[in-house]
Amino acid sequence: MNIRSLTRGDGVVIGAAVLLFIASFLDTFDKSGNGAPNAWDNLGLVMSMYVGGIAGAVLIVLARALPQPLKFVGLDLGQIGVGLTVFSVWTAFWSTIDPLGAFDDFNTLDIGAGSGLILGLIAALVLAAAAIATPLVPALQAALIPAPKPQAPQPYGAQPPGGYGYPGAAAPQPGQPYGAQPQAGQPFGQQQPPAAAQQQPAGPAPDFSPFWFAVPVARPLFGEDGSTAPIAELAPGTWYLAVEQRGGALVAQTQDGRRGVLQDTSGIQRG
Repeated sequence: MNIRSLTRGDGVVIGAAVLLFIASFLDTFDKSGNGAPNAWDNLGLVMSMYVGGIAGAVLIVLARALPQPLKFVGLDLGQIGVGLTVFSVWTAFWSTIDPLGAFDDFNTLDIGAGSGLILGLIAALVLAAAAIATPLVPALQAALIPAPKPQAPQPYGAQPPGGYGYPGAAAPQPGQPYGAQPQAGQPFGQQQPPAAAQQQPAGPAPDFSPFWFAVPVARPLFGEDGSTAPIAELAPGTWYLAVEQRGGALVAQTQDGRRGVLQDTSGIQRG
């Protein structure tokens, strides 16, 4: 689970879920004196409006943090979570309009919605709005946890400090398949003999060999299928592995194993 993949929209979802949980303990009815019930005194209300919204938030955040998407009956966990947040708003709206329901017959029509319902409705609205708007609003797609400060530039060929995936000895050399261990005693940056280079499998760029790199500023990583929506964000101060070159772009692999296209390669620091 990678918490660095969480966005600002996910942070709003988490905050709204916490507010919804707090509202469940407040008074449901606007009743003077003590003894006003809260949502936990009404099983149907608490499970549909409060627990339903909180469960939706958990599924949304879980779907974002997992390296591979999980599906249930053909639906992504995030989609199910968004549906639960919308259902929570629906229940909160009608419960606020008619908080007493069947109890209206007992001459208590002057009693209105309590702070628990009002605050719960606000929290449910914010929760559903953030869940729906995050994939659509670029400002909500920014990383929730700030990226570490970029390290001082190093000359090309110098060994970068330890980081994600860096083997500590050398990056993959030409003639070695991706993921293979470097040969013992081979200095970092030294080229393989021509005979070994000829054994390298043919790829999109015959003269390309995987290398480690870092970005100077946060940059989006797009899907290999050519979609315009970013699948991840590369953070400064972290080493990533370039596994393929496509024209002026690079195919990079993130910490959680996802692959995507880095279109802006200007100013990258090679390891």
